[in-house]
Parts: sequence; C-alpha cells; structure tokens
Amino acid sequence: MPATRPPARSATVLAVCALVALVAALALTVTRGGTLGNSRPLHGWYLADLVLFATAVALLRRVPAPRVAGLVLAGSVAVAATGLAAPPRTSDDVYRYVWDGRVQAAGVSPYRYTPDDSALARLRDPALFPPDPCRAWNEHRTASGVCTHINRPGVHTIYPPVAEFWFLGLHAAGGTVRTVQVGGALLAVATTGVLLVRRRDWRAALWGWFPGIAIWSVNDAHVDTLGALLLVIALALAVRRRVVAAGAALGAAVATKLLPGLALPGAMSGVLARRPGLGDLVLPGAALAAFALAYLPYVMASGTGVIGYLPGYLREEGYQDDGGIGRFGLLRLLLPADWAPYAAALVLAVVVLYVLRRGDPARPWSGALLVTGTALLLVAPAYPWYGLLVVALVALDGRWEWLAVPAAGQALYLLQGGAQQPAYGAALAVVVLGAIVRRARIKKS
Repeated sequence: MPATRPPARSATVLAVCALVALVAALALTVTRGGTLGNSRPLHGWYLADLVLFATAVALLRRVPAPRVAGLVLAGSVAVAATGLAAPPRTSDDVYRYVWDGRVQAAGVSPYRYTPDDSALARLRDPALFPPDPCRAWNEHRTASGVCTHINRPGVHTIYPPVAEFWFLGLHAAGGTVRTVQVGGALLAVATTGVLLVRRRDWRAALWGWFPGIAIWSVNDAHVDTLGALLLVIALALAVRRRVVAAGAALGAAVATKLLPGLALPGAMSGVLARRPGLGDLVLPGAALAAFALAYLPYVMASGTGVIGYLPGYLREEGYQDDGGIGRFGLLRLLLPADWAPYAAALVLAVVVLYVLRRGDPARPWSGALLVTGTALLLVAPAYPWYGLLVVALVALDGRWEWLAVPAAGQALYLLQGGAQQPAYGAALAVVVLGAIVRRARIKKS
C-alpha cells in the first residue's frame, strides 16, 4: 500500500498544476485577450486555453477516485471565477437581460415594448444608455439616435418566459451586469455539483473546467447556462424514473432557450423498441404543461407578442431560407442551397427515430447528445454558447469528441464568413474519428 502513495500523490499534484495553469490562462484571456471589437488576440488565447483544458482533464483521470470530486468542484469554482475578472468581452446580450429585468420590475411585460420605445424612456440610465461618442464595439444607435449597449434596440425581446423570470430575479438581486455575471457563475458551479451528485468522477470536469464556461457562461453570462442546468436535472430525474419531475424540468429548460427541446428524444430513449403505452406520454406531457404554464402569465399580459423577435431572428440568421448568412454549411457542400433546410430536417428525423428505437433508457443523455450535437452540426450556428447544452451532455456521457461542435461555433464566431464549412467540417471529422476509436476499443475489450 505505501508503495502506491507517491504515484497517487504525483498524479494529484500534476493535475492541480495543470488546473492552475488553465485558470491563469483563462484569467489572462478575460482581462487581456481582446474583445469582439478586436478579436485577433483571442485566437491564440483560446487555443492555449483548450490545450490546457485537455491536459488538465487527461491528468485528472489519473487522480485517485476519492480525490476527484473535490478537485473537480474546486476547479469549477476557480474557472467560473475567472469570468468575473472583467466586463463582458465578446457578447453584449447581457445588457438585454438587465433591461428585461428592469422593465418587469417596473410592472411592464418585457414583450410589450422595444428598448428604444419612448414609453420606457424613464427606465434609461447611463449603464445601459451611455452618452456619446457611441463608438465602442458594444454600443449601438437606436432609430432615434440614442446610444445604447442593448443590441437590436428596435426589436422586441426574443427570450422565453423562464429566462425572463431569471432576469427579474437578477434585477431583484442587484440588476447590474456584474449581478448577471455572478448569476452565471452560480449556475455553472451548480451544474458541476449536479453532475457530481450523479457520478463522482472526472467527467464532471468536462463541464466544470471547460474554457467556454468562463467565457460564455460567466463573462458573457449567457442564459443558456440556466437551460443546461435544468436539462441536466431533467435527465438525472428521468433515470430515476421520476418522470413528472423530469418532464417539468425539461419543460422549464425549453422555456429558457427552446434548444433543450432537442433533448426530448433522448429522455424517451428506446420507447419505440417496445409497444408504447399511455405511461410514455407522462414525461412529454409534463414538459408541455410546464412550458405552457411558464408562458401563461406573459400571454395574458402580451398575447401573441410573447413570440417576440423569434421570426425575425430566424430570418436574420438564415434558418428560414438561404438568404444572408446561409446556414446548413456542410449540407450545402453536397446539395443546392434551397434543399439544405429540408435535408437537415430529414437527417435529424432519422437520428431522432434511431434514438427513440435504439437508445438506452438508462443513458438518456447519450441519445440527447446525439440529437443535439447532430442538430448543431447540421445547422452550423455562429454562436458558440448554443453549444453549452452539448458541453453539459458530454459531461454526462463522457464522449469528449463532441466538444468539437461548440469549438467550431467559437471559431466561426471569431472568424465569420467562410469559416463555417471548415470549422464544422473539422468538428464532424473529430466526432466521427472519436466514434471509430471508441468502437475499436470496445471490440478489443
């Protein structure tokens, strides 16, 4: 027994050293790495963060099991804390969050007015509507010429009701950008905690130590982190056969950012492998009920206005047609642009059917990862924080190769333009290679 202690201690020391290096690099990334207005310095920092993350996780796998959970949680806190070292550097979405919370606290539905509407002029202050000159990367002109940090100030909010509940709560807690960042840090660490409750091993570090947590969840404070937490809770409850609670958590996740709806087939993995019964409708029914109940107070206040800017956003981002940005980059390599959305829907439907028939109900996150990751590969979004769901599902499942998908989103976000097909093509190659290697190892064992 004494002979095994030095190697175990060495493994722990090496993992801690790698983690410290990762935290230091992330702190420098956030404070000195550049902004969206000057993103070139971020390229090298992001690459260094990714390499250090992979190294730290690889070393963590050698750490004795009793020490892993504490180290993962401590590392999660440290990684999240780095995101608090500076104001948001690469996204200005947080300013809309602050505004929506402020509007609700004033007794007004966030879906009723746009930020530049004169009816809400009394709620403006320099924190969200700075004085001229209006030149910073996160400052925008309204139609009336007013400067604001809120992007798209002339359109209604796009965020679903659970996100709006969160914004209202953050307003009550302080209502500043820093408050939202701290909220993001708490959500990120809470997600790590839930992952560790489910399984106290290294996989939780795939979320807690992932560089995107510091950037997307905390520094930029994207509400997608709340959706990821609710999704992890939903799938953990589904495994324990607490289907009503699982459905309610999933419905709340969907009412946070819509994208978690892609996990529903995973939560119902294998249902078509037998003859489905009425009991199989409980989980999706509970999810639908929770989703509808979340919307109810806002529908009563704003009617169809709760749809917000969603249709306009879909057109703007190229999801409804191939005008403008042009999504579905990998499919457009093989098919005419007009066919790509339909081909994407067909491929995704096949994957969903596969999960419903062949998925493992004891591992619903596996099917959820396959569907969600495939959807992002097909659509090729330019916003990397959409991939936070994939990061959370990877931490549940362990198939690290899917982290290439949010990494592709990050590359596209920084490089824009022609980077869509190379970035997501590389991600697809990593996913396929990872699956091949994994299958080969299973056969050998």
